[in-house]
Amino acid sequence: MFPTKTDKARDELQGGQRTLSQRERALLLMADGRRSLTDFSPLFASRDEAEQTLRALMNRGYLHDAQVAEPKAALPVSAGPAHTPIPAPAAEPIRVETSTDNFDGKRSLATTRMFLFDICERMFVRRDPKFALQMRDALREARDRDAMLTIAALMLNEVEKAAGAERAESLRERIERLLPPASETVH
Repeated sequence: MFPTKTDKARDELQGGQRTLSQRERALLLMADGRRSLTDFSPLFASRDEAEQTLRALMNRGYLHDAQVAEPKAALPVSAGPAHTPIPAPAAEPIRVETSTDNFDGKRSLATTRMFLFDICERMFVRRDPKFALQMRDALREARDRDAMLTIAALMLNEVEKAAGAERAESLRERIERLLPPASETVH
């Protein structure tokens, strides 16, 4: 099963509506018809939880199976993957950097997105290329403050596991300084 967003899902991800949890929204952000249940599992505590959430979103009309909806699945597939991950040494430690810079720039979603892309590249590309790819794709789809916060929460959860709570908290504070206030992003 390769779920893809419906119009209802796109409406949910736009500003205004907030009826789903952060993990459900993250799953919607990543659903593009190319990912399967296996790709969504890292977002949840277990594969069963991921499957239940995926099925619930399908039953509620947020997702549909791209292969069922479009019988074009028989089209030839390119010989290689779109993104070839760079192999990394097996036990490479996470680099923990301290940030003493003061950000005085304009708060914006674009600035926040670029910072999150930077975190993704620095902390996940070598350690977990699959997760990095998922987060990059989700960031490309994120269109509002809540979507950015959802992706940031997923990334910070992984940062905390890999580099500790202190590092995750410092990144969380930086993200809060980059994001525009909620009152500025409401239409």
